Amino acid sequence: LAKHPEIKALMKPDYNLIWVVVLMVLAQLTAFYLVKDLDWKWVVFWAYIFGSCISHSMTLAIHEISHNSAFGNCKAMWNRWFGIFANLPLGLPYSISFKRYHMDHHRYLGGDGIDVDIPTNFEGWFFCTRFRKFIWIVLQPFFYAIRPLCINPKPITRLEIINLLAQLTFDVAIYYLWGVKSIFYMLAGSVLGLGLHPISGHFIAEHYMFLKGHETYSYYGPLNLLTFNVGYHNEHHDFPNIPGKSLPLVKKIAAEYYDNLPQYNSWIKVLYDFVMDDTISPYSRMKRQLKGEVVQD
Repeated sequence: LAKHPEIKALMKPDYNLIWVVVLMVLAQLTAFYLVKDLDWKWVVFWAYIFGSCISHSMTLAIHEISHNSAFGNCKAMWNRWFGIFANLPLGLPYSISFKRYHMDHHRYLGGDGIDVDIPTNFEGWFFCTRFRKFIWIVLQPFFYAIRPLCINPKPITRLEIINLLAQLTFDVAIYYLWGVKSIFYMLAGSVLGLGLHPISGHFIAEHYMFLKGHETYSYYGPLNLLTFNVGYHNEHHDFPNIPGKSLPLVKKIAAEYYDNLPQYNSWIKVLYDFVMDDTISPYSRMKRQLKGEVVQD
């Protein structure tokens, strides 16, 4: 910032995010209606081909909202309510809890017992062969859901209860209106989209040390168009209050800080390399023993 103070001008809400999220919710509602009378094979097909992409993209919209990118820091609660709305087509309550743990990830990156993005010792010990690492990728959504309860359980908050009740009400309404196939499409899309899916390469690409000494990597490929530029990950950790839309400008303005860092151009290759490279496993993360006072969300 001392060298490029113009970056401060990018620290403002992205109001277009609001309309994009609304359109994504409407797209999924339309899909719920269209799949209700299809054969099961086509429900599964469309859940993976379309629903999974929308669902994973929506989790990254919720990531943006968790940083108050929709309405700004001055309207933090508006962002929380909007996150609950964006959560609806995913089928499982996620938004409020994600926000709490994700702020810890930014404050205490790699912090042992705090950053739940770090795999557990069991994951590192068991998923060590190529086949097991493949299974670990398939099961990623389950580990991301269970890991916080094992590493850093937190008391349930009022907003998390509201998130849960809103989600259950929505799910019951979808089942009542359009039946079990719409519910299956919704849940299968979320699980498949966060598991063995090209977009899921970002989970591994962001912080797994393919090169020793480099714990955060950026990806500059085309899938950023579907993921609110989450691939610009070094830039995001440097400036978490800048919306994803503006992160390419950060890279352009401060190119001397980013252009020479190790980077990816394919999340699919990241997944392939993770499975096939015997030197990489869930253990391939930087873990820190935190000192001093720890203040969690």
